[in-house]
Amino acid sequence: MTRNLNILNEFNVLYLEDDDSLLNQTRDMLSDFLKNVYAVKTSEEAMQVIKQKKVDVIVSDILLENENGIDFLRELKEKNNTHIPAILTTAHTDTKYLLDAIKLKVENYIVKPINLKELLNTLHDILLPLIQEREIQKNSNIIRTISAITDSKQVEVVKCILDNLNEKNELVASYSDIMQKISISKPTLIKLFKELAEKKILVKVAHKTYKFNEKSLELI
Repeated sequence: MTRNLNILNEFNVLYLEDDDSLLNQTRDMLSDFLKNVYAVKTSEEAMQVIKQKKVDVIVSDILLENENGIDFLRELKEKNNTHIPAILTTAHTDTKYLLDAIKLKVENYIVKPINLKELLNTLHDILLPLIQEREIQKNSNIIRTISAITDSKQVEVVKCILDNLNEKNELVASYSDIMQKISISKPTLIKLFKELAEKKILVKVAHKTYKFNEKSLELI
């Protein structure tokens, strides 16, 4: 699957790794794709970043010097009641670590040496739902705002039109059909259809058949 990695430049990643060379190398590579990469060597430093910065994803080595990346994520979740999507990296394939990661509901587990493409794809797959959720919320807010400033009956009619489009993006209905579903006067309904036609949003293509022109919305 081809992924649009450009979406990553909206997000911040916390990278926890105790090997200086790998820390700097991976940070520099990720910086080309992400908004911010906060690179730290200890869980204490990582916790300070989380308190001060907005962190969207954590990438952490499991075996750190004198500590454990899984213990850090567990403390973050259980003691601080904070859940941030996480990717664990390790040079080991010990089943114990994998089971602990599963229990913590860690999003992914990458074996070193880190493959940049694999890491970027994993970040994409974790962050894409966040973008989609934002878009859904934005669209919901737009609809609510329109409802607040526009005649509520007009909003009802538009929703009815969109709900009844067929696979060709066509509405097959008469004024009477719509008036049976929504309590609205015929003159008001005709006026709304005329306004939508003038803006080429809803174009009459046949008797009782109207084409919803989605592209026209881009020009508004």
